[in-house]
Amino acid sequence: MIRSKVFSYIGLAMKSGNLVSGGFATEKAIKDYKAKVVIAADDLSENSRKKYDQMCEYYHVPMFYYGTKEELGHAIGKEYRAVLAIVDQGLAKAVIQSINQEVK
Repeated sequence: MIRSKVFSYIGLAMKSGNLVSGGFATEKAIKDYKAKVVIAADDLSENSRKKYDQMCEYYHVPMFYYGTKEELGHAIGKEYRAVLAIVDQGLAKAVIQSINQEVK
C-alpha cells in the first residue's frame, strides 16, 4: 500500500513538472540547490551510488534508495530511470514521510 503511494507521489511530481530524472538533470538540480529529495534505484551501480551519496551529503539533500530502475521509470512513464530528484518541497516531504513509514 505505502509502496504504491510513494510511486504515486513520484508520478504526481512528474505530471506537475516538479521532477527531474536521469543522471545529468538530477546532478544539475542538486548543484543548483533545487533538489529537495533524490531517489535512486536499489540496483544503481556502486560507482554511481558513491557519486550521488557524496554529492547529496555535500549539498545537504536527503537521498533514498527505493525501487528498481524499471519501477522508477514506470512511475514517471519512462522506460528505465536510475536516479531522479523532486524539486517541490511539499511533494518531497510527502515522499520522505511515506518512505519512512514503510521502513518502520
